[in-house]
Amino acid sequence: MNLADRWASTLGGVALLFSAMRRRSGSKWAALIAAELIRRGVTGHSYAYDLFGTAGTVGQGGKNVSVPYQVGEHARAAITIAKPRSVIYQFWRDFQNLPRVMEHLVSVEPRSGTRSHWVAEGPAGKRVAWDAEIHNDIPEELIAWRSLPDSEVQTAGSVHFKDAPGGRGTEVIVHMKYNPPAGLIGATVAKLAGRNPEGDLENGLFRLKQYLETGEIATAGPQPHGDGVAAGKPVIAEVLT
Repeated sequence: MNLADRWASTLGGVALLFSAMRRRSGSKWAALIAAELIRRGVTGHSYAYDLFGTAGTVGQGGKNVSVPYQVGEHARAAITIAKPRSVIYQFWRDFQNLPRVMEHLVSVEPRSGTRSHWVAEGPAGKRVAWDAEIHNDIPEELIAWRSLPDSEVQTAGSVHFKDAPGGRGTEVIVHMKYNPPAGLIGATVAKLAGRNPEGDLENGLFRLKQYLETGEIATAGPQPHGDGVAAGKPVIAEVLT
C-alpha cells in the first residue's frame, strides 16, 4: 500500500468518524467503517481486502500493464450467443455499441487510431472517464484493450470469441480488471452501494445476447426495437445483415 493511499484512508476515516458522531441513524456502522479506515491508514494493512475480495499487493507486470497483477477488481463472465463470430466481433469492435448493452457505460467515443474515450457511471451517480487503447486485435477471435497511463480509472479487458459446440453459435468470454479511483476505498464504497463488477458484466452479456438474437432488450424503460435486425439501427445495421 503506498503512502498516498494510506493518507487517503486515514483522512477519510477521520471525516467519517466526525460525521457519525454528529448523527444518530446508522452511526454505529459508520463508526465501525471509520475505525477500519483509520486503522488501515495507520498500519498499512486492511482486513477488508479479504472481506471484499479486492487484491492489495503490488503486482507484477511490464510498464505497459494498466492494472498490475493481483491489484484491483477482477471480473469474468461468459455466454453463448446464437450468432456467428463475425457478427459479434464486428459489434464489439465498434466500442460505441457497448453502452447499448452495458448499463454502467454512458458513452464510448473513438479517438485517433486504436484509442477511445470512455465515460462510465460510478457509485452514487458520479461519472468517471478515461482513455483506452486496443493493444491486441485478432479478427473474430480476440479484442484486448487497456487504459492509458495516468487515467482516472486503471482498467484492462479482453473478449474472446469461440465457436460453441454443436453449432449453437459463439461462446463470448470476457475478462475485466480495474483499479477504481481511491483504490480499496473506492472498491469498498462501490460494493457497499450495491455495485458488483462481475454482476454488471454478466448482465451486460445477457443484454448483448438479447439484442443480437432478437433485436431488442427486455427492459421496463426505453429500448431499441426489433427493427434493429430487419430494418437496421444506425451503427450496427450492417453488422446484423
